[in-house]
Amino acid sequence: MEIYYIGGSPCSGKSTIAQALATEYDLDYFKVDDHLEKYMKMGAADGKPCCAMVEKMTSEQIWMREPGVQCKEELMIYEEISEYIQHDLKNADGKKDIITEGAAYLPQLAMRLHVPADRYLSITPTKAFQVFHYSKREWVPFVLSECSNQAKAFENWMERDALFAREVQRQCAEVGYVSVINDGKVPVEEMIKMAAEHFGLE
Repeated sequence: MEIYYIGGSPCSGKSTIAQALATEYDLDYFKVDDHLEKYMKMGAADGKPCCAMVEKMTSEQIWMREPGVQCKEELMIYEEISEYIQHDLKNADGKKDIITEGAAYLPQLAMRLHVPADRYLSITPTKAFQVFHYSKREWVPFVLSECSNQAKAFENWMERDALFAREVQRQCAEVGYVSVINDGKVPVEEMIKMAAEHFGLE
C-alpha cells in the first residue's frame, strides 16, 4: 500500500488537491483535520503537555496571545499527535493506496518517518491568499465568537499561520522535500496535475 502525503500549512489548497487526486486515481482520502479533535484529546489523556494545555484554554486565551507563541505551540502539537496519525494510517484496510493531507505532516516529521521525496509534497499559501480565503469561511466567526477583540484575534491567527508557512518552507529546504507556494495565480487544475506528476500517479 502506497501513502501519498500532502503537508504544508492551512488554507493552501491541500484538501482540494487531495480530494481531486482521490477521485481521479481511486485513492482513499485521509484528512487529518477530520480527526484532529480526537487526536488532541488522546494527547491530553496521555499527558502530552501541549495537547493537555490547549484542551483547557478558552478561545480568548488561545487567540489573543502573541502569534509567534501560537506558532511554536502548533508545531509542538503536531509532534505530539504524530504517533496517533501514523497508527490510523497503518491500520487502514489496505485495499487502496492512500492520499492524506494536513498541516500536521511537518517536513521534519515526514523525514523521520522515512517518507520518500516522491511521496511527500508541501503546499503553503502566500499570506494574501491565506487571508482572503480564510475571510470567506463561514465558520471562522464562530471559532472567534468568545474573543473580546475578534478583529485582533483574527489578525493573530493569520500571522500565526503565516509564520507556520515560513517554518514549513524552511524545513522543506532543509530536508529536501518539494515545496510549492500557492499565490492563487496558478489554476487549480494545473496544481492538481503538478501533484499527480510529482507522485507518479497514472
